[in-house]
Amino acid sequence: MKILIAGDFCPQNRVASLFEKQDYYSVLSEVQPIVKRADYSVVNFECPICDGNESPISKCGPNLKCTEKGLAAVKWAGFNCVTLANNHFLDYGEEGVRLTLSKCIDYNIDTVGGGETLKEAARVLYKVIDNRTLAIINCCEHEFSIASDNSAGCNPLNPIQQYYSIKEARNKADYVIVIVHGGHEHYPLPSIRMQETYRFFIDAGADAVVNHHQHCYSGYEKYNGKPIFYGLGNFCFDYPAFAQTNLNWSYGYMVELEIIEDDIKFNLYFYEQSNDSPEVRMLADTRFAGHIDELNAVISNKEELRRAQEKYYESEGKQILSVFQPFRSRFAFAARRFKLMPSLMSNKWRLALYNYIVCEAHHDKVKHFLQNTIKQKQ
Repeated sequence: MKILIAGDFCPQNRVASLFEKQDYYSVLSEVQPIVKRADYSVVNFECPICDGNESPISKCGPNLKCTEKGLAAVKWAGFNCVTLANNHFLDYGEEGVRLTLSKCIDYNIDTVGGGETLKEAARVLYKVIDNRTLAIINCCEHEFSIASDNSAGCNPLNPIQQYYSIKEARNKADYVIVIVHGGHEHYPLPSIRMQETYRFFIDAGADAVVNHHQHCYSGYEKYNGKPIFYGLGNFCFDYPAFAQTNLNWSYGYMVELEIIEDDIKFNLYFYEQSNDSPEVRMLADTRFAGHIDELNAVISNKEELRRAQEKYYESEGKQILSVFQPFRSRFAFAARRFKLMPSLMSNKWRLALYNYIVCEAHHDKVKHFLQNTIKQKQ
């Protein structure tokens, strides 16, 4: 059984223009043979499908969307399934979620990780392939896309709930794959929390864990004989402003899991995407082998990984300070108390604070920054 998993697919700019002309070949022709060679292939659909009647939600960061031509491109490339648990699926509200789910049914593309309720979003996807049952669990870190009991969105990262989902899947399926959307954007290593959580998923019974979201590829490890991939990078995400300033934006890999009885092997397919031209162009593995080895060496050494994490968090200190540094004095407190001065906290500020508090990756940075600040003041 060969399962192919790809990272973030979000047709924007030049790619969107080509797709609207139904020119899928120019972007995905080199990818298609690899995708179709797999027994089952999965890609992260990073934005909702909209028809123009939806309104963007209030959030930090851009509100992304595409037309159904984006899904047609996924179908043309040969993907069988889209993961929907990501930080953009709810960008255009419940209308965008419903239309996306409806179009996936129309195109006969399986979905996992998103739904009109939390119960639907958390549902495990089961597929019978060559007389074997595959289970896929998909979840994402908390930002502005999470479903609730009565509202649409994504399945949130919750190790307790994922534990029960893995246990359920282990009883019903031969193989269990967990796909997570999380991590620090533009940072090519997992946090200590990510590594501990994903290893826990393996201990709970998962056969493989795959992560995406960071907009750059990361390394991988084998833990108790099972693979964990910490970042696939963008699969097809045309954003020239980022590509010009951050070369990591334009490179990534698809992972092909080859499952034979109880043995799991894997192949990595490296590519360049949306750089000087918008297509996804396959590249030789040897071009990335050295960098992947460097990342894997850090991942395999917890102290090295911790040092890299602390260095990264320290580099983010000023950005964190800009969000959390309020105007504070006893005069300001008195003025607000007697309603002589309005609140300085705008809705945009509130959204930023919310994001830093509830999103696991941002929370990690905030905690590190505050702990270090407290120590310095003592």
